[in-house]
Amino acid sequence: MAQETLQLLVSMHRIVRHLRRSRTTTVLHPTQFLALMLIADEQPIRIGEIAARVPCSQPTATTTVAGLEDAGLVRREQDPVDGRATAVVLTEAGAEMVEASGQQAAEELAKLLRRLDEADRDLVLRAGTVLAQIADDL
Repeated sequence: MAQETLQLLVSMHRIVRHLRRSRTTTVLHPTQFLALMLIADEQPIRIGEIAARVPCSQPTATTTVAGLEDAGLVRREQDPVDGRATAVVLTEAGAEMVEASGQQAAEELAKLLRRLDEADRDLVLRAGTVLAQIADDL
């Protein structure tokens, strides 16, 4: 099983790397891109949670959010649970970038999947559901 899990890891990494390189809708650093996608899924979200889930250090998360804020993609607002804290949410421009980036990545991945026969393509798509469960538990 070790060899198979290593092969899966390397293959997933290569595919994600390919998708990142083919992305033309954004010039964000990979950490910024990951943080933006996380904010889109979990907003409102605190910077500490971003750091834990990206994962990166707290200072890196702060710098990342500042860069996204400067680009007009996110804004900080009062945390609805704890008024003393701040949370990060998407702006309209951020939501548009998430939508465009997600659509482009999905289209690029679909091109790769079309190289497979129908049975293998279905297998990969079903595996995506299982991998999503693992990712959700991280």
